[in-house]
Amino acid sequence: MANTPYKRNSILVLLAVLLLTGFARAVWHPFHVSASEIEYNSKTKRLEISTKIFTDDFESVLARVYKTPVDFSNKSRKSALDELVARYITTHLSIRSNGQVQRLKFFGWEVDHEAVYVYTTADATTFSTRNITVENTILYDLFGDQVNIVHFIVNGTRKSNKLAYPERKLEIRF
Repeated sequence: MANTPYKRNSILVLLAVLLLTGFARAVWHPFHVSASEIEYNSKTKRLEISTKIFTDDFESVLARVYKTPVDFSNKSRKSALDELVARYITTHLSIRSNGQVQRLKFFGWEVDHEAVYVYTTADATTFSTRNITVENTILYDLFGDQVNIVHFIVNGTRKSNKLAYPERKLEIRF
């Protein structure tokens, strides 16, 4: 009775439920996507940016690009990770306004469940909402099907768009 059809069917049903409820996604996710939210703070004349990247993908790309093991759960390597994350983000994400680069400054990062949030800012004293160019190549050096979603917010108005590999730049006007 240990190997009855009922028991085999129960196991198959359990596996199906686990797959359908997202258990498998915690181990492996079929989508390669990042999301960046860029908000212009008119009071401080600053761009405030948060970028969400799946932890396993981010660890993989940092390890590949910088030829070093990467583990965001290892607290003893936080300062080394700060340097890698800052270098990667400021190399793969850029914002221009009227042709002028808005220089990104690394602020920090945190792990939240399956994702790493990276925080950057940019002084935007010469920022203009008329002609904005965002270049985003995050994870392009790892996945040929990468999609990077960009949300840009100015005075409460949100404009969203996506870049699918190999697209690099998008133009935004408010």
